[in-house]
This record gives sequence, C-alpha cells and structure tokens, in this order.
Amino acid sequence: MIKHVVVMKFKPGIGESDITQLEQGLDRLPGAIPEILSYDFGRDIVHSERSFDFALVSSFKDLEALKRYQSHPDHVKVLELVRAMCEQVVAVDFTF
Repeated sequence: MIKHVVVMKFKPGIGESDITQLEQGLDRLPGAIPEILSYDFGRDIVHSERSFDFALVSSFKDLEALKRYQSHPDHVKVLELVRAMCEQVVAVDFTF
C-alpha cells in the first residue's frame, strides 16, 4: 500500500471561493478514479508559522495505481488549479 501526502501553501490573495473550488474538485476525484482507496483533505486549523494551508492524504494499492491516479485527466485538472493557487506544494509517498 502507498500513502500519498500533499501539503499546500496558498499564494497571497487566495480567497474562500478559490479554496471551495479546490475542495469541490478534490471531492469529485474518488468517484472518478477507481485507484483511490482512501481520500482525505482539509484546511489547516492551527495557523502556526510553520503550518501549511491545506493537506491531502490518500491511499493506493501500489505504485502503479498511484501513477494512474496522477495521470488521470480529472486529477490533472485539479492539479492545474493547485498550481495556480499555491506558492509551494510538498509531497511525500511511502509504503505502509
């Protein structure tokens, strides 16, 4: 099993409607991409100096399933939105 963790730091000026659009896009992915075994995301609630603004944690059967997810057209659309909204995106993928 592969755990995929992504944290995002939004650009200055990103508003509530932008974040809601991101959440709606992410919310549709589990229904569209069968490789997704679990999919959780949300906004940071601590807001410390070291905090990122948003996180995504998902699970996949294996590395091949993760790669299919990453290249899926619906994921690519959301990824374009993430890139437009974020000044920094950090990811880690590990087995569990």
